[in-house]
Amino acid sequence: MGNDLIWNEVDEYFIEKLIPFDSALERVLHVNKEAGLPEIDVAPTQGKLLYLLAKIKGAKNILEIGTLGGYSTIWLARALPEDGKVYTLEAEEEHAKIAERNIKQAGCRDKVEVIVGKALDTLPNIKEKGIAPFDLIFIDADKPNNPYYLKWALELAMPGAIIIADNVVRDGEVINETSEDERVQGIRQFISLLENEPRIESTALQTVGSKGYDGFVISVVK
Repeated sequence: MGNDLIWNEVDEYFIEKLIPFDSALERVLHVNKEAGLPEIDVAPTQGKLLYLLAKIKGAKNILEIGTLGGYSTIWLARALPEDGKVYTLEAEEEHAKIAERNIKQAGCRDKVEVIVGKALDTLPNIKEKGIAPFDLIFIDADKPNNPYYLKWALELAMPGAIIIADNVVRDGEVINETSEDERVQGIRQFISLLENEPRIESTALQTVGSKGYDGFVISVVK
C-alpha cells in the first residue's frame, strides 16, 4: 500500500471518529468544486485544528489572510463567542462572492466580514480602521508574499496572539535552497524572518493526509 493511500485512509479514520458529519461544511466543499475553485481548502482535520486553537486561545478577533470559498473561515467563526468576529481577506472578487454565500448558508454571516482586494492593499486599511489588534491570525494566501504577511501580522497582533501559516513544507521542497519555485522561496524567507524575530516564538508541524505532505507553522507573539 502506497504512502498516499495510507495517509488518506488514516485521515478518513480520524474524520469518521472525531469530526461528526456536518452538512453545511460538506456543502461548502461541493459548492467550491462546482464553481471551479482550486481544491486547496484545509482538510477537515486541519479545519478542526484551527477551530480548537481558536477555542483554546479564547479568540474574539481573528484575521484570516486568504479566504478562497470560506471553508476555513467557517471553522474559525464557529469557535468564536457571540461577540467575536473574523475578518477575512480575499483577492479574487468571484471567490469572495462564493465565500459570502457559503458563510451565510453556514449561519456565520454575523461573525464574518469578507474584505475584497489584494491583502497587501487591504491590510493598511485594517490598521487605519482600528479593527486590530487580533488575537489569532491565519495566513493561507499567496506564498511569495508570506514574508510581508508576517510583518503585517506582527504589527496587527496583540501580545499573546497566535499566528498560524499553512502550506509551509511544500512536499519537502522547503529545504531546497536552490528551488526556482517562488512559493518555496517565499516560505523560506518567511521562516528566516521567524528565526531572527525576537518578538515571536514558533514551531513547525509536518502533516500528511488527504492534502499530501505539507505542514503548519504555529507561532505565539510575546
